[in-house]
Amino acid sequence: MANITLKGNAVNTIGNLPENGLSIKDFALVNEKLEVKQLSDYDGKKKIFNIFPSIDTGVCASSARKFNEEAGNLENTVVINVSKDLPFALGRFCAAEGLDHVETLSDFRGTFGDDYGVSITDSPMKGLLSRAVIVTDENNKVIYTEQVPEITQEPNYEAALNAAK
Repeated sequence: MANITLKGNAVNTIGNLPENGLSIKDFALVNEKLEVKQLSDYDGKKKIFNIFPSIDTGVCASSARKFNEEAGNLENTVVINVSKDLPFALGRFCAAEGLDHVETLSDFRGTFGDDYGVSITDSPMKGLLSRAVIVTDENNKVIYTEQVPEITQEPNYEAALNAAK
């Protein structure tokens, strides 16, 4: 399990992020149209998973905006925002913010959080996803991960984006 913090207080996750060089697991996440999206929907593309607790917090919204801003500059790469937020809330946020270079998917009825080691197991955030980034190559092999150590901090955008180049 990863040991992270929320405003300096200890928080634990169910496991650890997938290791570099390993293939990621399939997933079933839901988009704003209530369609199920799976790993195969992104075959042949590099993937940047921007994982966060809730789009309704400032840091999570900032990360979604920043990755959207940069995603248009990446060839053969999809940015996938993942949280436990309901698909309707995610869709509303993306529409209001004009986020059109990213996919925003919900794990509200899936096992992504457990499968990828990012489900928070204790604290007031229990049940939500930790802030993390996972980057894969076109063959779904992990090439970069970051478990952000403090939930209120933004991820290292530059490192994640460079990994996808």
